[in-house]
Amino acid sequence: MAYVPYISEEDASPELSSMYDKFRDPAGHVDNILRIHGLNPPSLDAHVQLYATLMHKRSPLSRVQREMIAVVVSSINECHY
Repeated sequence: MAYVPYISEEDASPELSSMYDKFRDPAGHVDNILRIHGLNPPSLDAHVQLYATLMHKRSPLSRVQREMIAVVVSSINECHY
């Protein structure tokens, strides 16, 4: 698995800190998959928009099918996320 450095919440600029706040999960954490975008904050917003489109917008695939694809791809990539 690749290692991608990220900017911690403590070291985040005001702009990035605001974005981290916007994308916290219900428990108050920022997922690592989002924190890796800290080096390029516009990519963070683009990532969230892409995810929302792929998983929640109209599609010929059901939500269950999309989730299953994500599970299979994560398994193949040995990603425990």
